[in-house]
Amino acid sequence: MLVPIFEELETKVHQAIDTIALLQMKIEELKETNDTLSHKIQELSKNNETLECKNQKLTTDQQIWQDRLNKLLDKIQKFDLTCLK
Repeated sequence: MLVPIFEELETKVHQAIDTIALLQMKIEELKETNDTLSHKIQELSKNNETLECKNQKLTTDQQIWQDRLNKLLDKIQKFDLTCLK
């Protein structure tokens, strides 16, 4: 009577061990995926910072050129007004 119970218990223990082993493999796989994603996040963050810096520089350059253009247009208007008098 005890033999079938022990056999059933042994089967369940083996199933539990197999399940634990599979879960450990899945955990390792997820850790690797997590590490890969963390690396990609860091890389994207650096790229984002670089793009933000470039955007700021371009915005500043655009403002400088806009100011220069406005000054030039003002001079042209003043010249036109002077010539028309």
